[in-house]
Amino acid sequence: MTSSSSTTTARTSSEARAVARTQTLIKGANGIGTVRKTTLPGGLRIVTETLPSVRSATFGIWAHVGSRDETPSLNGATHYLEHLLFKGTSRRSALDISSAIDAVGGEMNAFTAKEYTCYYARVLDTDLPLAIDVVCDMLTGSLILEDDVNVERGAILEEIAMTEDDPGDCVHDLFAHTMLGDTPLGRPVLGTVNTVNALTADRIRRFYKKHYDPTHLVVACAGNVDHNKVVRQVRAAFEKAGAFKNETAAPIAPRGGRRGIRTAGRVELLGRKTEQAHVVLGMPGLARTDDRRWALGVLNTALGGGMSSRLFQEVREKRGLAYSVYSYTSGFADCGLFGVYAGCRPNQVHDVLKLCRDELDQVAEHGLSDDEIGRAIGQLQGSTVLGLEDTGALMNRIGKSELCWGEQMSVDDMLARIASVTPDEVRSVARDVLGQRPSLAVIGPVKDKQASRLHDAVA
Repeated sequence: MTSSSSTTTARTSSEARAVARTQTLIKGANGIGTVRKTTLPGGLRIVTETLPSVRSATFGIWAHVGSRDETPSLNGATHYLEHLLFKGTSRRSALDISSAIDAVGGEMNAFTAKEYTCYYARVLDTDLPLAIDVVCDMLTGSLILEDDVNVERGAILEEIAMTEDDPGDCVHDLFAHTMLGDTPLGRPVLGTVNTVNALTADRIRRFYKKHYDPTHLVVACAGNVDHNKVVRQVRAAFEKAGAFKNETAAPIAPRGGRRGIRTAGRVELLGRKTEQAHVVLGMPGLARTDDRRWALGVLNTALGGGMSSRLFQEVREKRGLAYSVYSYTSGFADCGLFGVYAGCRPNQVHDVLKLCRDELDQVAEHGLSDDEIGRAIGQLQGSTVLGLEDTGALMNRIGKSELCWGEQMSVDDMLARIASVTPDEVRSVARDVLGQRPSLAVIGPVKDKQASRLHDAVA
């Protein structure tokens, strides 16, 4: 989170041109792990992390738009647009886009979340200029043709159907709706059959133009890369597309605000003829900017983050009541969720929920032991490092950090911050989060008599 140097570079031209600002955010040893950032005139940010020892590079563009930016009638538009940006530009057809990356053995994909969207390509370092040109062309020159919208509608409806066929996935959307209601954060990222069918090419095109200008974008690149070369290539691609409409524009700031989640004791049931019942028991968590998030991460790891966690030991290891049981956190700009998931036979739902609720209450009241906290800190440190062992993960880290926090933290600083979490901090956040009255989401063949008893789990 430190800025060790700053430079400016003027664009050469026959007329006066605006200036780009470059900073070294993290200075790595011998250049390894160095993170640099350049802000171009027009508000586009470019962040790179250099790893000379690898032969690959991952190039991504993060957009400051997610499903929470949609109105009810636009629900699903962000994800729809993610699909459409692969359908062609004035320079490339959909086949041209995919075949260009396939021809060099690379991989290309995208994902949409509630607060951001990312498009990326992973290639050999020598093919990075191609990846930059293709992904930048997609982001700046998408045509959004009506025929493509109609064709892709079918693919998206199939994706919605595929998600609904996976209750272990679908239950998390149900839990978000249970906690957040009919709000942008509570609605599904994919949208619904009705909203997707109602979206038109014109509405999606207007959404694209509003949210994909350079001030809303962060370019992130990690691997065997040269920062200055990446900046020149990205700048050339955006200028070629005429994307810089206002060279005095500043980048959009990270999301802020404070949203309280007051939901407690709500139960939502979705009857399905499945072999298992899928349940999520949870309560409001912490925003991703909350300083207590480090302590919550340690708590989450000890409570339901691995085979030695309390929930795994009590529910699966000792009693065999579930194959999959874990806890998780979701942090947004202004609020968060904490949840416990379990999949079990329908006739064991009440036993599983009672065990989970008892553990939550026990930890809220008495906290975790020092041994549990120490083990969780070590586990979290190890998983953090192991999760950053490829260029794709590094690109995700620096891109999301710039978009969501506006700053970078080195891996060493992250490990030190995790190690600095104290038992008192973990016990305090356990009281604050786990001490709240929970809500419950259930998908499965739950009968009426069972349904009435499920409210006892959140009483």
